[in-house]
Amino acid sequence: MTYEKCPVTITLNIIGGKWKPVILWNLSEGPLRFSELKKSIPAINQMTLTKQLRELERDGMILRNVYPEVPVRVEYSMTETGMSVIPVLVSLCLWGIEYS
Repeated sequence: MTYEKCPVTITLNIIGGKWKPVILWNLSEGPLRFSELKKSIPAINQMTLTKQLRELERDGMILRNVYPEVPVRVEYSMTETGMSVIPVLVSLCLWGIEYS
C-alpha cells in the first residue's frame, strides 16, 4: 500500500492538524457562527480559522450556510460525514486523558 492510499494518511489529510479536530468537536454540539467558533478557540487567528473551515467544507465535513439577512449571517454545521468522525475524536479524547 502506498503512502497516499494508506487509510491513516487519508484520514489525517482530512481531519489532521492542530485546529480541525477542535473545530469539528465544537461544531458537533450544533451550528455555530464564525464569531462563536472564534470565541470557542481563542488561540486560533482569523485567517487560520477561515482556511481550516474552507478545507473542512471542501472535504465535505461541514456545511457553510449563508442567510440572506442584513448583515449577512453565516453558520457552520456538521454534515453526516462530519458527524461520522466524532467517535474517532471521542477515542482520541479518551486516549489523551489516559496519556496525560
